[in-house]
Amino acid sequence: MLEFAELIGTTSGLIGASKSCVLAKLSPDLIITNSSGQASIIKREIELISGKKVFLLPALDIFPGEEIAPSKELIGERCAILSRWEGIVVAPLKAILQKTSNEIKSITIQQGGKIDRDNLIEQLVGLGYKRMGIVGERGEFSVRGGIIDVFAANMEMPVRFELWGDKVDSMRSFDSQNQKSQQKINEAVVFPAIELFEKSVLDFLPKNPKVAIDEPAILKQTYEKLFDEAKEFNGEKDFISFEEIIKTNPTTVSSFEKSIIEPAPKFFGKIEELKSELEKRKKVYIVSKHAEALKESISHPIILGELSGGFVINDTAVITDYELFGEKMNPPKAVSREGVDESLLADIKIGDYVVHENYGIGIYCGMEKVEGVEGEHLLIEYAESDKLYVPLTMIGMVEKYSVKEGFKPKLARLGGQEWARTKNRVKKSVKDMAEELLSLYADRSQAERAPYPQVDVWQKELEASFPYEETKDQQKAIIEVQNDMSLPKPMDRLICGDVGYGKTEVAIRAAAKAAAFGKQAAILAPTTILAEQHYNNIKERFNSLPFSVDMLSRFRSKAEQKNTIAKLAEGTVDVIVGTHRLLSKDIKFKNLGLIIIDEEQRFGVAHKEKLKRLKVSVDSLTLTATPIPRTLYFSLSGVRDMSLINTAPLDRSPVKTYVLAWSESVLREAVLKELDRGGQIYFVYNKVETISGMAAKLKKIVPEARVGIAHGQMGEKMLEQTMGKFLQREFDILLCSTIIESGLDITNVNTIIIDEADRFGLSQLYQLRGRVGRSSVKAYAYLFYYPEKILSTSAIERLKAIQEYASLGSGYKLAMRDLEIRGAGNILGAEQHGHMLSVGFDMYCELLEEAAREIKGIKEPTPRQVEIDIKVDAYIPADYMEDERQRIATYRRINLIEKENELRDLFNELEDRFGKMQNPLKSLFEIIELKLFAKARGVKLIKENNGLIKVEYFNGSGKEFKKCPIPEIKSRVEK
Repeated sequence: MLEFAELIGTTSGLIGASKSCVLAKLSPDLIITNSSGQASIIKREIELISGKKVFLLPALDIFPGEEIAPSKELIGERCAILSRWEGIVVAPLKAILQKTSNEIKSITIQQGGKIDRDNLIEQLVGLGYKRMGIVGERGEFSVRGGIIDVFAANMEMPVRFELWGDKVDSMRSFDSQNQKSQQKINEAVVFPAIELFEKSVLDFLPKNPKVAIDEPAILKQTYEKLFDEAKEFNGEKDFISFEEIIKTNPTTVSSFEKSIIEPAPKFFGKIEELKSELEKRKKVYIVSKHAEALKESISHPIILGELSGGFVINDTAVITDYELFGEKMNPPKAVSREGVDESLLADIKIGDYVVHENYGIGIYCGMEKVEGVEGEHLLIEYAESDKLYVPLTMIGMVEKYSVKEGFKPKLARLGGQEWARTKNRVKKSVKDMAEELLSLYADRSQAERAPYPQVDVWQKELEASFPYEETKDQQKAIIEVQNDMSLPKPMDRLICGDVGYGKTEVAIRAAAKAAAFGKQAAILAPTTILAEQHYNNIKERFNSLPFSVDMLSRFRSKAEQKNTIAKLAEGTVDVIVGTHRLLSKDIKFKNLGLIIIDEEQRFGVAHKEKLKRLKVSVDSLTLTATPIPRTLYFSLSGVRDMSLINTAPLDRSPVKTYVLAWSESVLREAVLKELDRGGQIYFVYNKVETISGMAAKLKKIVPEARVGIAHGQMGEKMLEQTMGKFLQREFDILLCSTIIESGLDITNVNTIIIDEADRFGLSQLYQLRGRVGRSSVKAYAYLFYYPEKILSTSAIERLKAIQEYASLGSGYKLAMRDLEIRGAGNILGAEQHGHMLSVGFDMYCELLEEAAREIKGIKEPTPRQVEIDIKVDAYIPADYMEDERQRIATYRRINLIEKENELRDLFNELEDRFGKMQNPLKSLFEIIELKLFAKARGVKLIKENNGLIKVEYFNGSGKEFKKCPIPEIKSRVEK
């Protein structure tokens, strides 16, 4: 227990973290708070003060009586805590009011233990688990022979166990993103993925429990509000009464009554004032997450950690980051998880377009066996119904044809020269474009400026105050920008990444570096609202730094603008944020060093020309939220400095998606649930002519909500005012057209309702859904259709896909590919976008990469393909890997391998996921191993004919010997 906690003997008039000190001393079995946010703060503070583990009982994300299912993750967490109550449990009132299952059943699986496979499958289904082909989310399981994967609702990672008969032969956790095993475990307890409203949570408390209530007066008001909302859905019968809580005879803690505890003094970055306070007080405790940085300024002991606020009792002061820097307690740092990068070819279905490297665009007609040949072939149909059978050992030459959704390309003819001519035409065009980009790059390389120092004290301060763990991609982008700035020539870097992926943080760190070096930084946004948002973010991040931040936009009065312009010229503004107003003739900088442009493609031609001229002499950073694929990134990075941020922060949980027939009661539930947690809602309605009628309808269904309207046919000024009011929370619902498809990052909007969702394309639905779920708060998407309307097959498929793939899945990848190709069009321009359509996206990227290498004079040896034709059964048996798409993806991965260690890794991965390999698949791996071995030794061909093996080398020599096993062929090739 931290010393200062012992000083507090009162339970009222509590300020800052003094409340958690009292609760840590009381050590009750249960602490009830009025909100989830307060419960989280108290949990973390008690853990720091007492050094003991504290448990947080979450509330379900529904009201009793609602028609929709709660989150499996929350159910799992609740069941795990309630089944074995231990230590201190902190719970928001809503979590206590919601009843739970009468009996919490669980399945315990132990290494070496006995288990009946069929009975286990039955038990999992009974606990609410869904059987899938691949396990990706909580509440799912899959079965492949004797291998069973389970993602328990209460676990951070899924578990894989292998049965030998009825014995658990091996158990390990695995990564749901890449399906690879992580570490061995000895036991797994699987709790239910469903919860029944039968029994009071209070019935699970130990005998003679100690209960504490935080702010009883506020708690009673919260109860009445929650009870009224439950009545809306006829769910009040599933709520426990407030009297049941009072029967537990709780201790109450409160901030309101007067006491001897006083607020701690505030310093907000003034270190000298802090030193003075340390000298005059008898005892001072400093608790800070920036302990290392503070040690450079003061010699006083510092406790590493976070508290919500300090306090003073008698002559002892507790000082936290709030008093030191004005920083509020942030949610726990979240680490990112990268998605698995699998080939889109795995997602092809019959009727899809594909591109063969040598033969062009055709239609995929499925997998077929060819008479007299063991194994499977891809069947592709070309113009005039010509057919091509591609052995799966050559699958590396085939890609899914990816361009914009719904586009139908022209089929190639087998045997003609048309495809070769098309490829040459595209290659010439991309070469011209690459030469132009490289020429611009060369001009900039001639300009010089003093290099920035690598690290400064303010940079460390800024890094320490970032409330999240940087994602891998974000960290890489930050380092790339820092490295650019340390060179003696101006930087010109493009940062690509979706809204909310952390591009702004990269820009903020660059702006701080420029300001620390005495340079001014200008940040340009295409709209006043985006500029305002950037300004608020930067102001907040710079609050403990000695740099001046200002803004220039229509939201400022003429007098304010005049004052800001004068300060820019004097050099008293370090960082300026604004719209294209910053490019006006009356704007003069004293020492402009860095220009940051957000969404440059949304500026007009004249503004783009001005920016082009500016970029030659100062550092520039361009940010774009248009996603572009890694393949294009690697192709373009040969001719343009680019950073790609493709990884979302881990605290983003998948958006819970419902596809429903239009229902006013569900709509009302959805809105009230969001309002209850202080959030806002997007309502997408894409008929501008009747949008006012829908606004009136919404006001009638949910009179409690304030509704604002926004669509593309409004005047720019009026639209900005509406969006500004929504940002300032003057509206609860923004009734809008697809204008929100890209743009603002409003973390408070965590519910989106889409009317007539069947009218939207898959990629549009993904992008619209992506507007919510931009923080750690659980987000919801409600996709409504009208039951009286007959839906097309493709509309049904789209709605199914978006509901099924809440996170990374094939539907998601396909939709993302459509968005990325649109993004590629934005970056490359209309002409290049046309070329992309004629050869397909992947082929376009290959040609671009090739052109970039040629221009830079990089001569790569022509890849020498080894042809192997040995009569051996080498394929993936369908009973080993049942899913056809998985087999295609695996053939592709095997064929693209270039190193022996990669082949070994894949071999081990398949045995881990699917069990011991059958002989035909082992033979396939032996052939690929032989291919790699032969390629390294200059072999052109290994062919079996009439019981002989013929070997030809690229140097013209060759040899022949009797047919023998593959390991022996290797030794003969070596000789």
